[in-house]
Amino acid sequence: MNTHHASVRILVGSAALALPLSLATLAPAASADDMSGPFGPACASVPKDGAGSFDGMAKDPVATAASHNPELSTLVTAVKKAGLVDTLNNAKDITVFAPTNEAFAKIPKADLDKVLNDKAQLTKILTYHVVGEKVTQGKLADGTFKTLEGSNLTTSGTGDKYKVNDTANIVCGDVQTSNATVHIIDTVLMPKK
Repeated sequence: MNTHHASVRILVGSAALALPLSLATLAPAASADDMSGPFGPACASVPKDGAGSFDGMAKDPVATAASHNPELSTLVTAVKKAGLVDTLNNAKDITVFAPTNEAFAKIPKADLDKVLNDKAQLTKILTYHVVGEKVTQGKLADGTFKTLEGSNLTTSGTGDKYKVNDTANIVCGDVQTSNATVHIIDTVLMPKK
């Protein structure tokens, strides 16, 4: 009787182990795009917990998530001035190339102030940083993407080093929010005329 119970336990135990393994083989294989996670040198400065952490940002829509990251405060101010908060927060599966405060600081103050006070020009520049599809690391090596502004931007690179339009470096890429993929960049992109 004891040997019967022991063999039943072994059978049940091996079935319990085999089931998740068989389910795993039935599940579609995740692509490299899905597995990459955040990359780049500036990712190390992202807080480990709280609203501004990777986990915290993943719970919020993109404009809200950006407001929790102190490195993106100039971008957040610009998005508010352009009236794009709801547009970005309500969009689905977009990609935002998000310039850091340092990226905005490269623009002479007088020029930046002028753009911040010209809603049409500001909207044009900001929507040039948004692509209407999910662009993860696997698509960055040699990509051309149509922006919400209407013209294209390009990406190139390998490994963890990527550029946008050959001018901006992605310093922390593949940051996920509830509705967007964010690539934090070190230079503000200018739409082609």
